[in-house]
Amino acid sequence: MNSRTTIGHLACAGAYIIFGINVVVCRDIATDGGLEPIVLFAMRSLVAGALFWLVSLFTPKEKVPPLDLLKLAGAGILGLFLPQLTFLHAIAHTTPVDLSVMSTTTPIFTMFVAAIFLREPITWKKALGVAMSFGGILWLILQSTFGTGGASQTEPVGIMFCFANYIVFALYLGTCRPLIARYSVVTSMKWMFLVSFIISIPFVMPHLPQSDFTAVPGHVWWEIGFMILFSTFIAYYLIPVGQQRIRPTLVSMYGYLQPIIAIAVAIWTGMDRLTVTKVVAALLVFTGVWVVNQSRAAATPK
Repeated sequence: MNSRTTIGHLACAGAYIIFGINVVVCRDIATDGGLEPIVLFAMRSLVAGALFWLVSLFTPKEKVPPLDLLKLAGAGILGLFLPQLTFLHAIAHTTPVDLSVMSTTTPIFTMFVAAIFLREPITWKKALGVAMSFGGILWLILQSTFGTGGASQTEPVGIMFCFANYIVFALYLGTCRPLIARYSVVTSMKWMFLVSFIISIPFVMPHLPQSDFTAVPGHVWWEIGFMILFSTFIAYYLIPVGQQRIRPTLVSMYGYLQPIIAIAVAIWTGMDRLTVTKVVAALLVFTGVWVVNQSRAAATPK
């Protein structure tokens, strides 16, 4: 592993550790904050976008042709607007543990997207690994939502938003790598966040009159600050760094750090609990990850 790929791995690890903490933080914001998901998204994109534009004043200027600006707009929709909005809807209807375990399906979708658009091969080990992981996710969904082991906070609508989130982010990882690699992280992100914020304006305006910002508890404002600074600005700076240096499938594989962190934080804070069903599902998922990692194609990124 050379220094370039090492930086890519460290960037992805850092981003998904932050995302893991963000699952618990956003769950608290969704239940105690009283703000609509689209309002939270607009706040994220406005502040994080402004920070990227501010940083761009102190970095080398890059000229982006009109066609690439259009492509960056599409990347902003796939990588920011749709994933963040579906995530904020999902977390309001799922428990942190369930959402985190289900999030591990992202590499499954990314693998197929990368195979179609980037010609990344699907080996039999990859196929076996993702099948095992998907089996664990299916077990979790059936038991949590339709099982008879007691009431669950996870609702079918939350699961729908979860899978919408994973599919669009997989499309982003699997299709936008060549575009992201052409420009610096700051250049890519400042345009993507600008587009995302502009798109959110017509959706957020009807909700602003009903949003009582003065009623938001103080601790929720701290959590919103974490969501904007760390989970949006810093994490979304790190993801393109990883995209530029390692394969899309490897980038998405770091998503398996997210449930580990989220489950630990959720249990530690008393927001969720670990059950036998969730343990069995997690074992299936992580065994599948291990099998995928044995694939030569996954182990030797170009």
